[in-house]
Amino acid sequence: MHHWKKKLGFLFVFVLLLTILTIYLHGREKGTDQGKGKKEKILIGFAMDTLVHERWLRDRDIFVARANELGAEVIVQTANSDSKEQEKQVEYLFEQNIDVLVLVPHDAQEAASIVKAAKSKGIKVISYDRLVKKANADIYISFDNVKVGELMAQAAVERVPVGGYLILNGSPSDNNSFMFNEGYKKVLDERIHKGDIEIVEETWVKDWLYESAFTFVDEVLHDGTQVHAIIAGNDTLAAAAINALAERRLADNLTVVGHDADLDGCQRIVEGTQLATIYKPIDKIAKIAAEYAVIMAKGGLIQTEETIYDGKYEIPYYKVEPILVTKENMVDTIIKDKFHALEDVYLNIPKAQWPQIP
Repeated sequence: MHHWKKKLGFLFVFVLLLTILTIYLHGREKGTDQGKGKKEKILIGFAMDTLVHERWLRDRDIFVARANELGAEVIVQTANSDSKEQEKQVEYLFEQNIDVLVLVPHDAQEAASIVKAAKSKGIKVISYDRLVKKANADIYISFDNVKVGELMAQAAVERVPVGGYLILNGSPSDNNSFMFNEGYKKVLDERIHKGDIEIVEETWVKDWLYESAFTFVDEVLHDGTQVHAIIAGNDTLAAAAINALAERRLADNLTVVGHDADLDGCQRIVEGTQLATIYKPIDKIAKIAAEYAVIMAKGGLIQTEETIYDGKYEIPYYKVEPILVTKENMVDTIIKDKFHALEDVYLNIPKAQWPQIP
């Protein structure tokens, strides 16, 4: 009898242990499933440099809206043109367990460490609009930025085939500034060699600051330098140049070309103080970046027709064509695409002179 009691005791302990083990394993399985459920929600980190310029607000809003449509969540961080701040913000995004990092680098060189840190954590990186140098990002999504510079210079040369040129390059920390400059020089070099065009002054405007550009142009004009055309890296720098000219009552005499198709840039074009700008369909790159981010988060592969050399690696390059905008094609480009409304662009023009939309 004692023997059977002992056996029953062992059996009871065994069943109890088995029950506890089953409950524990079931709990772990459930927890894992819940964890998987959480990760089904794709999380994208969008690390931006600045929102000061009008166009970046569009990039942010279009990107977030498209990502949300695809079921992804986006955490946006803006570094206010500060590399150290951008590094801290990306660390924060890593802590949020993001699946993909979409990076608009403040500094093309320094941001390489951000890409390296992301890759070490298995996080895919999209270099958005601005290229990160020597970093081997998973993809670069932008415009044909050399073509941007070519279109700007061609517009200036058609209006001013002979004369002194002033060039306001963008920030030296932004690789796009060098790509635009390459485009300018492609068009201008032959004419410089012939002696038709002379670059009388050229500068690089740190962080694309309006104030710095204004001061530079004002000083050049003060020195009495003969300037006939100004190529400005974006419409903010073009505004600085035009306002410096206006203070000396020269705004109607010089040709100024900008880029980004900011509303005030488009207004200046129809008013006649700015010759041209470059329209970059932000709708296209913001949407494709959101779509690619979601595909990459799910482990999908991205293929592009072209690559770009980042100084060390050839990386995939999704390239969108830019469009030159002048007074003549404003309606067919900016207005037609609803980039800006007719009544906003022609705000300062008498309504009787507004163009008819077909």
